[in-house]
Amino acid sequence: MTPSGTPGQLSPQARRWTRDILRGSPVAEDAELIVSELSANAVLHTASGGADGSFYLVLAVSTRIVALSVTDGGGTDTAPVVESQDQDAAHGRGLGMVSLIADRVAVHHTEEGHTVTAHLFAHSKRGAHPC
Repeated sequence: MTPSGTPGQLSPQARRWTRDILRGSPVAEDAELIVSELSANAVLHTASGGADGSFYLVLAVSTRIVALSVTDGGGTDTAPVVESQDQDAAHGRGLGMVSLIADRVAVHHTEEGHTVTAHLFAHSKRGAHPC
């Protein structure tokens, strides 16, 4: 999926699409939360949030795993990093939260931008979110 529209419309489109694809899946809520965070990061911190910006969302679904990837539009010198931030920090906790919810998180850097991939295993324990 390549969401298009104003920056404020991109993340909600991605969440809706994810929710529709994963309806009934035991990992649907976790996936929607992760897509929300990753797409918001793309819109807020990269060229994806520009007037002509977009990002790519890929969702791969099997009976054992859901893998979701968000590729941003680049245009920044900083890269996504999983960090532990103070709970009172205004920013910087999102990827840490994603890494707690997902079974695996990987960040790939290219000349065009960054791709963050999160894996959710269907048989992992769910519902123990720190949020």
